[in-house]
Amino acid sequence: MLKAISTALFICLSMFSSNGRALRAQTMSATTPEIFKQFSEQVVKVEVVETGSAAKASIGTGFFADPAGRIVTNYHVISKLVHSPERYRIEITDQLGQTAQATVLGVDVIYDLAVLHSRRPAKGHLGFETKSVEQGTRLYSLGHPHDLGLTIVEGTHNGLLKHTLYPKVHFTGSLNPGMSGGPTLTQAGRVVGVNVATGGNQISFLVPAERAVALLERTARAGRPPAEGFLADVGRQIHANQARYLDGMFGSNTPRILLGPYDLPSKPTEFFRCWADAVRRKELPYVSVVHDCSTDDYIFVSSEQSSGIVYFNHQLLTTAELNPLRFFTLFAGQFQAGNAAAFGTEEEVTRFRCQTRNVRTATGKLKGVLCARQYLKLPGLYDAVFRGATIGARNVGLVTTLSLSGVSFDNIQTLVRRYMENIRWRR
Repeated sequence: MLKAISTALFICLSMFSSNGRALRAQTMSATTPEIFKQFSEQVVKVEVVETGSAAKASIGTGFFADPAGRIVTNYHVISKLVHSPERYRIEITDQLGQTAQATVLGVDVIYDLAVLHSRRPAKGHLGFETKSVEQGTRLYSLGHPHDLGLTIVEGTHNGLLKHTLYPKVHFTGSLNPGMSGGPTLTQAGRVVGVNVATGGNQISFLVPAERAVALLERTARAGRPPAEGFLADVGRQIHANQARYLDGMFGSNTPRILLGPYDLPSKPTEFFRCWADAVRRKELPYVSVVHDCSTDDYIFVSSEQSSGIVYFNHQLLTTAELNPLRFFTLFAGQFQAGNAAAFGTEEEVTRFRCQTRNVRTATGKLKGVLCARQYLKLPGLYDAVFRGATIGARNVGLVTTLSLSGVSFDNIQTLVRRYMENIRWRR
């Protein structure tokens, strides 16, 4: 019945509107089984194997992307090899189950992409979509979810994400672990994006096709891999990217919020998200108001490290019931409760080292603690946590926190100084 109704509607529109030609083309377009049959040979499973045990360390997907047989996948799929090339190797497996080793030709850690090469001859390659794709366009994603075999997933193109530092295509379809690095195609078989992440409930994300094209072009120009390995290149890319999102942060035009007697920084740029809440309960002798802001995206460095995360938090504590001594005890406990980042292994980061000092700003005094730790494999990069507490009030206080990941120490010092300058007392 539905087919008959659709056919009747098609006939009416073709008689009275030029839109009938577009609808007729859509009706005659390839079906999902046809798309899978036509393009699955260009898609491979990508495995990172621990050489000592021959065990799989990570699984993803890739696809042949040019006549030279180069393969596009995600950086995070092969990141273990980049960090420890002596421990791992990469294997690709095609639809017929034939396996071959692959090598890395180039990485783009900022957009989570990598280009591989294998001696296995490619049976054709996928092309990239160069025209803009309308929201609502039907798309088809290929990948190896949970190592269950090559799978095709239908979904919808819902445009680029807004207010994000690293553009991604919003794909309404069910991507799952193992599909990372696979292609998402139009009905014509053109690659719109590279599978990269999922938010669950059919909320998924793709790296735009133009970023993969740019990396392919860059690796073609480079000719051969860097002699010092790709980890050094990852470090250079992260260093170069810092200016993109840190320059001007917490400058004079930063939006502000008022919490009690304090005038504080809020959403510094459009790629931050901010939330607020309060705790007001009769059984508690104080009120707590919090304001949190965080970048909306990050750079995957390893399973234990990320870069590009900026997070800050303001907590206002007030009381009408506690005497100054009891309030000071409460306030000091909140200030000391903040923990530095707990992730990271001894192979990757040093322990945090902290400095404490009192700071006088233009409008008041802060007690500040700055803790930092260094990345061992990426020289010159650090994680840092700054915590500040206002000094001098008897029944009101502010605890404020700024966290930075994967940045230079110069940038840590600059951002912390600007941040403290933005903590102001209202007169």
